[in-house]
Amino acid sequence: MRKIRLKLFWQKNGRPMMLSVFMALFAFSGLQAQGKKNAPVFSDFVYQGNDQVYKDHPLEEGEFYNPILQGCYPDPAIIRQGDDYFMVHSSFAMAPGVPLFHSNDLVNWKQIGHVLDRPSQLKVHDSGISAGVYAPAIKYNPHNETFYMITTQFAGDFGNIVVKTKDPFNGWSDPYKLKFNGIDPSLFFDDDGKAYVVHNDAPDPGKELYQGHRVIKIWNYDLENDQVVEGSDEIIVDGGVDLSKKPIWIEMPHIYKKNDKYYLMCAEGGTGGNHSEVVFISDNPRGPYKPAPSNPILSQRHLPQHRPNKVDWAGHADLAKGPNDDKYYGVFLAIRPNEVNRVNTGRETFILPVDWSGKWPVFENGLIPFEPKLKTPEGVENKRGQDGFFPNGNFTFADNFNSEKLDYRWIGVRAFPEEFISTSKKGLKITPFENNIKAVAPISTLFHRQMHKSFSATTTMEYKPGSEKDLAGLVCYQSENFNYVFGITKKDKEYYLLLERTEKGKSKIIASKQIDIKKPIKLQVVAEGDDYSFNYSVEGEDFQNLGGAVSGDILSTNVAGGFTGALIGLYATSANEAQPE
Repeated sequence: MRKIRLKLFWQKNGRPMMLSVFMALFAFSGLQAQGKKNAPVFSDFVYQGNDQVYKDHPLEEGEFYNPILQGCYPDPAIIRQGDDYFMVHSSFAMAPGVPLFHSNDLVNWKQIGHVLDRPSQLKVHDSGISAGVYAPAIKYNPHNETFYMITTQFAGDFGNIVVKTKDPFNGWSDPYKLKFNGIDPSLFFDDDGKAYVVHNDAPDPGKELYQGHRVIKIWNYDLENDQVVEGSDEIIVDGGVDLSKKPIWIEMPHIYKKNDKYYLMCAEGGTGGNHSEVVFISDNPRGPYKPAPSNPILSQRHLPQHRPNKVDWAGHADLAKGPNDDKYYGVFLAIRPNEVNRVNTGRETFILPVDWSGKWPVFENGLIPFEPKLKTPEGVENKRGQDGFFPNGNFTFADNFNSEKLDYRWIGVRAFPEEFISTSKKGLKITPFENNIKAVAPISTLFHRQMHKSFSATTTMEYKPGSEKDLAGLVCYQSENFNYVFGITKKDKEYYLLLERTEKGKSKIIASKQIDIKKPIKLQVVAEGDDYSFNYSVEGEDFQNLGGAVSGDILSTNVAGGFTGALIGLYATSANEAQPE
């Protein structure tokens, strides 16, 4: 074990603060940095979105775009406490884990950090990209004035865990490991002070009737010990709305209380083309629960496949009362496939108003094709990404890496960025690991999510590889088995720029070119729907293409599998295997 003194920055109430800590890092295989030698320096990064839908639908006064968070921010969960909304999302093998957003109006959102922001909370160093942290839920208990985030972490020795805080702006506890199996846990705090956990699980042994048959279980929760009460588990939903129709993947349950009734809302159908949201009612939090006659209350699965501005896979929702207390709103995941029905931006976070004036909650326009714009709640101004709020629509994000705090949009995969980056007046330096992009291990890559179907991402890099084992540049990454690498390496005494495609773990050099590295080089990826182009520029000249237009197929969730969207990365490795032809 080594101890490394790191300076970490976080934000409290909008003010940057500095914390000097000692972080104990296990010497994981491949995590040893290679020192200052052969470390690339990236002096800038510019991401520009260019989706046609936003050009065709400019915002008018009193409107905002849907999705509210573009790119891979799946599985949203939300809580309102007073005038504050907090929202969390799945992060899988990304580090830090569980992005945390804050809003006062459901339209303008700021990322205030991550819930799992240190190694004692997150152990994804050997997790596949779609393992790690699944489906968080965030709840507030008024009886002890505490916020809880409960989730499943398929990593380390965790399983289902809960963390808690009195102040979401100021960090979360280390995890409490929970003693139950299954996934997608959520908490419910009743008016009488009692607490419960609900979650997805497999049926009892010998009672699984078909593939995808799952149940929803409930446990009593011991608040003093932060643990479920042994023996209190009970199945409250078997299969889904109608077991005779063999529904699949009933999951992500939330319990709400309204007018002395208990409502259980769940996703059903699996997080794909049959995804939906369904709701049940009971007089008791432990059931029995009866399904609504109008289920599903949210879905796009019955609509024509070839519809304009298609949004699909809608489900996995959570509810909160709106800022004017006149109606509810529901956040949920959905996808925006490109022109060939590929899902490169991954599962994104959408929102719709919910009419709960009657017995049942109903997503307004939740069963017809979604529109790209919504009306803001009355009295809410859309800040359009200004004043530190997250942008949506077409926007530009630029970073010259001279801020003392790394923007929260930047993430690592299986490694916290602080483990391999440093900044100076020259820019951001990445100290390479002895792992390359195909490893199920920490990779020395700083990632930004792909947030548009059509976009450009450009960086300026200064780099001199020392051997054929050294490579640095840009990557487009769906997973360890599906990615593009666009970088500079060395062969014999010459330097080369190459483009490598990896599909199903097998790599192929698309093109390579000998290049002069005496001055910094600009690297760029441009996507127009499914067509991706990798370009470069030296000494301020016009961009030149390498490899022609290539397909973005391998960056799509429905080609590569898994649960994440594509990531764009600033990459370095000292274990390169790609060689120019």
